[in-house]
Amino acid sequence: MASDKNLATLPIAMITVGTAAMMIPASIILKRFGQRKGFMIGTVIGVLSGLVSWYGIIHQSFWIFAIGNMLLGAYQGFTQYYRFAAADAVPDAAKSKAISFVIAAGVIAAFAGPNLARFTQHSGSVPYAYSYFSIILLSILALGVISLLKLQKPVILPANENIKKGRPLKEIIKNRDTILALLSSATAFVVMGMAMTTTPIAMHGFGHSSDNPATVIQWHVLGMFLPSFFTGMLIQKFGVYRIIFTGILFLLLYIIIAVSGTGFANFVAALFIVGLGWNFLFIGGSSLLTKVYRTEEKEKTQAFNDFTVFAAMGISSFFAGSIFNHWGWNGVNLVLLPLLLVTLIAVIRMTKYNRKAVH
Repeated sequence: MASDKNLATLPIAMITVGTAAMMIPASIILKRFGQRKGFMIGTVIGVLSGLVSWYGIIHQSFWIFAIGNMLLGAYQGFTQYYRFAAADAVPDAAKSKAISFVIAAGVIAAFAGPNLARFTQHSGSVPYAYSYFSIILLSILALGVISLLKLQKPVILPANENIKKGRPLKEIIKNRDTILALLSSATAFVVMGMAMTTTPIAMHGFGHSSDNPATVIQWHVLGMFLPSFFTGMLIQKFGVYRIIFTGILFLLLYIIIAVSGTGFANFVAALFIVGLGWNFLFIGGSSLLTKVYRTEEKEKTQAFNDFTVFAAMGISSFFAGSIFNHWGWNGVNLVLLPLLLVTLIAVIRMTKYNRKAVH
């Protein structure tokens, strides 16, 4: 549908743009109306996203389709707070486990998502139209489930202005752990986003069949979410810094595998490994973030973190198509090395800093 090859990844980039744009408004809505009502509003946006995307495909309008994807991203902006809602419901010692188990639900997505796309892509007269129509049904299902949950209601804090507002956001951001948490999550999403955005296009260019990308993405999503069943426990046992460090090593391994060949096995292994790296960095970063803010600072800190993370991913996804078009598959992967090295240096320095603080 795109008139220019450089725009091929724009719809996926618009998902991330929508997510980033909704992070702060979603945080305000959740704070004002409570988590249950706020998440229900998110699912209504999900219904709208499926409807607009479906309409765009039916009428072969690239830009309407891109807007539908942006609305899908806005829906995802609300879902990013599911992990923090779980962390709010448990004692401090169990927060990493709670976050991990929520993300572990993505294992279902690893099988349901690609298969849903595969089984619906040829339904009707226009390919892929009903793949996006299924988003409407999934959003309605989510709306029903969330309506039954007992989630956190709006909290009325004491009138004392200092207690109500907490520390300025600028002060929270200066915290070393806040910076590392932000950098870890941003690195996870930028690398994962670049890989997942360009993989289907790259596989098509290298002559793979149309069914192979769905299988690769399925293994990728499995790598993203399957470790979540034990990532929280690993954080408790080995500490969050070691988990973040391990996540970076996984992503470096992904680049080595990705540039070493373009066979089906290379794509499966590379995308599975990048999923593992994403999991360790994202859960590690999210767990670290919960340690730096107070209750009254929760919404603004979470919103700033996720806005920055998805803004970074949106920018990288937007340029992914152009980078691939000019530098190819290897170029897409090699440009990620500087970001990985910066994050690696940051976690090593934080580990040394904390060792000195303990002694």
